[in-house]
Amino acid sequence: MKFLNDQMPGYDLTYNDVFLVPQRSSINSRFDVNLMTSDQIGTTIPIVVANMSAVAGKRMAETVARRGGITILPQDIPMPRLKEMINFVKSRHLVFDTALTLKPSDTINQAANILYKRNHGVVVIVDQDNHPLGLVSERMIQGIDQFETIDKIVRQENMIILRQDLSPKDMFDKMNQNHIKLAPIVDHNNQLIGVLTKKNALRADLYQPAVDQNNKFLIGVAIGINGDVKQKAEEVLSYGADLIVLDTAHGHQNKMIQAIKQVRSISQSFKIVAGNVVTQEATEDLIQAGADIVKVGVGPGAMCTTRMVTGVGRPQFSAVLECSIKAKSLGKFVWADGGIRYPRDVVLALAAGASSVMFASWLTGTFESAADIRLDSDGRYYKENFGMASRRAVSQRSHLDDPYNQSLKEFFEEGISNSKIYLDPANPSAEDIIDRIVAGLRSALSYLGAQNIDSFSERAIVGLQSQSGYDEGRPVNTSW
Repeated sequence: MKFLNDQMPGYDLTYNDVFLVPQRSSINSRFDVNLMTSDQIGTTIPIVVANMSAVAGKRMAETVARRGGITILPQDIPMPRLKEMINFVKSRHLVFDTALTLKPSDTINQAANILYKRNHGVVVIVDQDNHPLGLVSERMIQGIDQFETIDKIVRQENMIILRQDLSPKDMFDKMNQNHIKLAPIVDHNNQLIGVLTKKNALRADLYQPAVDQNNKFLIGVAIGINGDVKQKAEEVLSYGADLIVLDTAHGHQNKMIQAIKQVRSISQSFKIVAGNVVTQEATEDLIQAGADIVKVGVGPGAMCTTRMVTGVGRPQFSAVLECSIKAKSLGKFVWADGGIRYPRDVVLALAAGASSVMFASWLTGTFESAADIRLDSDGRYYKENFGMASRRAVSQRSHLDDPYNQSLKEFFEEGISNSKIYLDPANPSAEDIIDRIVAGLRSALSYLGAQNIDSFSERAIVGLQSQSGYDEGRPVNTSW
């Protein structure tokens, strides 16, 4: 990457401060570019869901991995529950969505409680042998007694059942011919193995799943740097986690370096991600200790108040740029963590040299996020997000402490404890957000004539802009 006209600023830059200059391109189609990441994780798009408790759960991990990214599960999940979540994600189908299922004897209320667990918004009614009997949607249960059993309303009309050996295109065509948006998928014994929507049939051709050596979905787990870090890492790896993320707000400290060394002593066969930092010196120290990838970002997150509370941090574009230069010189990589509001921010983070981009708050308002769905007084659906250094998160993390020590820790908060994130009725899924990001990224690579992410960063010419320049690039929602 280089600056336009060698404009080397005397100050640090945010994503809003910069833009990319288009260049002569030989790319004939957006689909000709390769979005495979270079950090050897196995992801096929440069998207990482950060380890925030309200966002990163098993549904998010399954969905994002199916589209080529990876989710990092939070560090405060109890070990037995963590094992269950990893097993769940590893057991999911690479193409078909996990079905929501109930029996005919279950109630309308039970259906209403699970309909919003998945973007497809349909419950498949199955018999004792897991054979599909019919579908139930939100529309079908409106005005029905909540204690009524499902067998009173379930119908088979407008339902077709598709076999798993059909191609996604054939499945799309059959759904299109029958004017339906979703179909249950069965195996050769007519047992339900998942569901597929018309849109996800298209996505099956557009995306390549992120999988491990056993062709199972990738998943990462964050662990803190306190306590017996090596033992925690060994346990997490034994559950099937593909990488370990050593996570703390201030990554450039002796305890982090010791933690990396302890975890690296287990084996060289897995990847260690560590952070967060914002300087070249910190990046080098973490890599020399054994980290493969360094997380960059202090204070840019939507739920983070660190800069306002402490004055500590750094504008994210400059932090990613400088840390990536150091990491590349050592043969390693950085992930840009935080500050992502729009697809352009992902593009600019990659232009600055990141191999992947982490974000979470933007994904809170989706069906797949880990938070419970709620309804406000206006009938709008939302989910609650909170920062991982907020009083709410600190309280959850220290719930086993005695009340006195727990109360002491709550004095030191650097995050928002409660933020309503509304679901977009037109784009309520994490996959909708991924679509926007990937579409923007493919276009950006074609604008710069880059075949892949590495060449994109090398070809990137970045210019500086004023607030007016940034505003000029934003769409106008009303007539001027």
